[in-house]
Amino acid sequence: MFQTFANAWKIPELRKKILFTALILLVFRIGSAIPVPFINVGENGIFDFANDATMQGTFMEYLTMMTGNAFNYGTIFAMSITPYINSSIIMQLLTVAIPPLERLAKDGEEGRKKIASITRFVTIALALLQSTAYYFYLRGNDLLLGNADGAAFTGFAAVFQALIIILCFTGGTALLMWLGEQINANGIGNGISLILFTGIVSRIPTLVAQLFSTEGGYFSKGGVWAVLSVAVVIVLLLMIAYIVWMDNAERRIPVQYAKRVVGRKMYGGQSTHIPIKVNMSGVMPIIFASSILSLPPTINLFVNAEEGTGLATFFSIFTSSHWAYGIMYFFMIIFFAYFYASIQYNPVEMANNIRKNSGAIPGIRPGKPTSDYIKKILSRITLLGALLLSVVALFPILFQQITKVCGYEMAVSLGGTSIIILVGVALETVKQLESQMMMRHYKGFLD
Repeated sequence: MFQTFANAWKIPELRKKILFTALILLVFRIGSAIPVPFINVGENGIFDFANDATMQGTFMEYLTMMTGNAFNYGTIFAMSITPYINSSIIMQLLTVAIPPLERLAKDGEEGRKKIASITRFVTIALALLQSTAYYFYLRGNDLLLGNADGAAFTGFAAVFQALIIILCFTGGTALLMWLGEQINANGIGNGISLILFTGIVSRIPTLVAQLFSTEGGYFSKGGVWAVLSVAVVIVLLLMIAYIVWMDNAERRIPVQYAKRVVGRKMYGGQSTHIPIKVNMSGVMPIIFASSILSLPPTINLFVNAEEGTGLATFFSIFTSSHWAYGIMYFFMIIFFAYFYASIQYNPVEMANNIRKNSGAIPGIRPGKPTSDYIKKILSRITLLGALLLSVVALFPILFQQITKVCGYEMAVSLGGTSIIILVGVALETVKQLESQMMMRHYKGFLD
C-alpha cells in the first residue's frame, strides 16, 4: 500500500489530487476543533464516556466514534457526515421499495443525478432534526452558557441561541457533504468515506495514550496490565489482517457464453465468472445492529428509569456487559446481512442477464434453475460472511468481559466497526490509485 502511494506521488497529476484530498481532510480536522458558540464543554467533553457508565453503549457514543470526538465536544462538525450516511441508506432502501425511484436508479447518469439531489435534501432534513435534538439535550442538561448571573437565556435571546447552535451544526454537515463531493470530483478516493476514515483515525492517539502514556497508561502499571496492553495492540493487528483477508475473499460462479455470428465476425465462446464477495454487505449489518441496540440506552437517558424497576431491568439488557446483548447483536448481524444482500443481489435478474447474453452456468439449465442456483449460493455466502463479520463485532465485547471477570477491565474500545471502516476505505483508496495509474499507462509502477 505504501509503495502504491509512493509511486502515485511521482506522477504530477496524481500528486495534485493527493494534495487536494489532504487539504480537504485538513479543513475537516480544523473544523472538528472549532466549538459552536454558547456550549459549555467540560474537560472530558459533553458526555464524559470514561467516567459516566450510563453514557456507554448509547447512540451518543456511536456518534462520537463516527465523528472522531467532534460530537462529544460540540464543534461545528459535530454531526459530521452521519446524516449523509443515514440519508444514503434510506434512499437505497426506498429505491428498492418505491417503483419511481427504482426507475430513476436504472435511468442512467441522469437518474443517478436526481437521486443524488434528493439524497442531499434528505441529508439536510436529517441534520436539522438531529441538531435540534442535540440542542434540546444540551439545554435540558444545563450545558449551555447563560447570562452573567448564570441563568439560562429566555425570550428572544433563547431563540437566537437555539438558532445559532442548530444552524451551526446543520451548516457543518452541509459543508462536509460539499467537501466530500469535491474530493470525488478533484481528489482521490470516495470523499464521504475518507472523511469518516479521518474522523476515526483521529481517535488513535487517544487509544495509544490510554495504553502507553507514562501518566495513567495501562502499560505503565506493569505486570498483567503491561501484558494486556501489548495484547491489545497484537489483537488489533490480527483483526486488521483478518478483515483484509475477509474483504478480498470471494466466491466465483463460472459462466460459459455460447458462440454467435454477427455479420462476418464470431463473438462469445469465452468462459468467465460472476464474483460474489464473501463480505458483500461490508460494515452495514454492524452499523444497523449497533444503531438499533443503542436506542434503548439512549431512551433511558431521557426516561431515567429507577433502579430495581422492571423498566430499569429491561434497559439493562441492552448494555454491552449483559449476556443477552451479545446474543441479540449476533442474530441481528446475521439478519441484516441477509437483508442487505437481498437488496444488492437479485437472482432472477442475474439469471435473465446471463440468458440474454447467451450465457449459462455449466451444468445448470437457463431460467429458473439458474436463479435458484444463484439464490442458493448467495444464501450460503451471506451466512458465511455474516458469521465472519460477527467475529469482528463480538470479539471486542468478549475481550472486555474476559478482562473484567479476571479483575483487569480495560476501558479501551477495540471498535470492530471502526477497524472494518478503516481497512475498507484504505483498500478502496489504494485500488483507485492503482486504477488511476493504469489509466495513465505508467508501466512498472504496480510491480
